Amino acid sequence: MQTHLRGRDMITTQEWTKDELDTVLDAAFDLKRRRAFGEPHALLRDKVLAMLFFFASTRTRASFEAGMAQLGGHAMFIDSAATQIGHGDTWKEIGEILGRYNDGVAVRHVDWGVGARYIRAVAEASRTPVLNMQCDMYHPFQALADLLTIIEAKGDLSKLTINMSYAYAASYQKPLSVPQSVILLMTRYGANVRLTRPPEMRLMPEVTAQAEENARKARGGFEIVEDFEEGMKGADVVYAKAWGSMLTASDLEESARVSAKYDDWVVDARRMEMADEGAIYMHPLPADRNIEVADDVIDGRWSRVFDQAENRLHTQKAVMALTM
Repeated sequence: MQTHLRGRDMITTQEWTKDELDTVLDAAFDLKRRRAFGEPHALLRDKVLAMLFFFASTRTRASFEAGMAQLGGHAMFIDSAATQIGHGDTWKEIGEILGRYNDGVAVRHVDWGVGARYIRAVAEASRTPVLNMQCDMYHPFQALADLLTIIEAKGDLSKLTINMSYAYAASYQKPLSVPQSVILLMTRYGANVRLTRPPEMRLMPEVTAQAEENARKARGGFEIVEDFEEGMKGADVVYAKAWGSMLTASDLEESARVSAKYDDWVVDARRMEMADEGAIYMHPLPADRNIEVADDVIDGRWSRVFDQAENRLHTQKAVMALTM
């Protein structure tokens, strides 16, 4: 277990060593047990986390607020649209001032080409740790929750094939951050990671290159498949969700038109039967029901989506307790 994490930012898991990530998992399992037994664990008593949102949230806000309360601290919710951020407060003011008022600063900013740069700028200005609640490139806490969920359900990742697949959604052009964070983290743990996506739905080339290098070092696998059903075959984990064609479309409207070409990329029972007999289905939520995934999958025997959502709480508490 690593004991030097106080003050560390969590912007992407790629910047943490495997030993440090193992420490997060150890702490998350411990905190999950303590909550199950009703044991108090006020490890952050009197500490405050500032949570700055540029993009609406359900699970992220609820899990961070609940986590800080359970750790004995307080979470301060800040809506960018309801503050002076829209009238002149820059990343420097946010980092300097919130970093002085609080013991940690968490930011959710998913605007394409802006979010990650903004969070890193805040981190440069802040004297306290900065946590990425999701940006346009990374969603580290979702990936950590996913990792915990897969370990609980399936065990050693080095024996698993994880199909990180595109699936169609009509609601909006979702960020690349979940699939990018998933392929980066699961390759660190030696899984055979299969990225299944249409040719227009590429992820950032530097991220796929990092995933390939992670797989090489961990003696796992990384492959890209462009056929939806081919990606399903034999998979132990089917993690299928939508994302936009940000790297091939000029704007969100064009990205939506591209997505519409793949409206048959839907996870239904027939497709899940193509996976391994003991396969599980995962999605970070919210899902476009009966568009992205059929009800009998997301509510059925394959689904682990609510375990994923719960594990957001435990992994976030672990990182906050270790860094704040």
